[in-house]
Amino acid sequence: MIVSKGELDLRLNRFKKNLSEIDPDWEACFIFGKLNMYYFTGTMQNGVFYIPRDNEPVLYVRKSYERALEESRFEKIVKINSFRDIAEDIGYEFQTVHIEKEVVPVAHLERFNKYFNAKKFKSLDMAVAKSRAVKTDFELELMKKAGEIHRKFMDEVAPKILVEDISEALFGAKLLQSAIELGSFGITRMGSFNAELYLGNICFDESGNYYNSFDGPAGIRGLSPAVPLFGSFQKKLKKNSVVLVDTGCNYEGYHTDKTSIYAYGKIPQQAYDYHKRCVEIQNMVAEMLRPGNIPEEIYLKVMNKVDEEFDINFMGFGPNKVKFLGHGIGLVIDEYPVIAKGFKEPLEKNVVMAIEPKKGIEGFGMVGIENTFVVTENGGVSLTGNNFDIINV
Repeated sequence: MIVSKGELDLRLNRFKKNLSEIDPDWEACFIFGKLNMYYFTGTMQNGVFYIPRDNEPVLYVRKSYERALEESRFEKIVKINSFRDIAEDIGYEFQTVHIEKEVVPVAHLERFNKYFNAKKFKSLDMAVAKSRAVKTDFELELMKKAGEIHRKFMDEVAPKILVEDISEALFGAKLLQSAIELGSFGITRMGSFNAELYLGNICFDESGNYYNSFDGPAGIRGLSPAVPLFGSFQKKLKKNSVVLVDTGCNYEGYHTDKTSIYAYGKIPQQAYDYHKRCVEIQNMVAEMLRPGNIPEEIYLKVMNKVDEEFDINFMGFGPNKVKFLGHGIGLVIDEYPVIAKGFKEPLEKNVVMAIEPKKGIEGFGMVGIENTFVVTENGGVSLTGNNFDIINV
């Protein structure tokens, strides 16, 4: 897929506007991260994307220059062998440079700055985050495709794979295969430092309440301490079990996020009751996903309606409890903004949010829901289907 020049121009202009609002005196930006490079140029290469305040931006590529020329409709692409070539091409030093402070390692920055001698580095991360949060029509079409693939493999395929004595890991492997066969690109990318995902959380029974270092409500046993992701080879599916499947779906780089709950046999009525309450909370949040509404206020309004009993193990069992109800999503699973305290910027049309109320049940497992919604004038519109009930297998 080739991203058009018009689309790239739209993204770059939006970013420069956002950065100028944050820091009116900015001089120059250097993009090192591959996802932001892709966002602005349509290609992921070993190089640096240079954005000056007043002059023409340049994509400097070490490898593969030839592939960058094939994939990108960006106008100025220059081949380099090292950072020295960039400094010589630009021809002057900067007092202040904006970089991705959330992305660039200190050692890499030091190697770069040996040729630039910048006196100060500032963050461009929020300006990029705000730009990426509001999806263009082009991006929304890709996310709609991801959502339809996601709905199919979660609603239609997953129940057929769930058989007695299958392990979490084997179930996850078959689910991932089906997702790829339907058109998913398979990879699930994260933006937070050191965060990883491998399809998502595959949890039978109490696995959904197991300890999890990841900043999300669902627990996970995972493959091993070396790879605490995906699902366990040891945990097998038994009759009368609850299954939590929280996965991402990537299509052309863009993700959706979805959680479904399956009842393999009979499960307690309490599980259905708690799940229904989670669906009500999801729908309450979705109804408020309108331009102008403030994420913090949505969070507080909803949480004020959660009674004390239900709040126990809501949004995570025990120490897994988190303090948000949803998050932005796009090129990574965990995009800006978040439905939580501290997020006071009003929502804009075409921001995309994953809403994920979940409830742990002691000695049993976890129930709840997650779907991906687009902010519209009429409230959030789900991209990942509208089957919110527990799926009986």
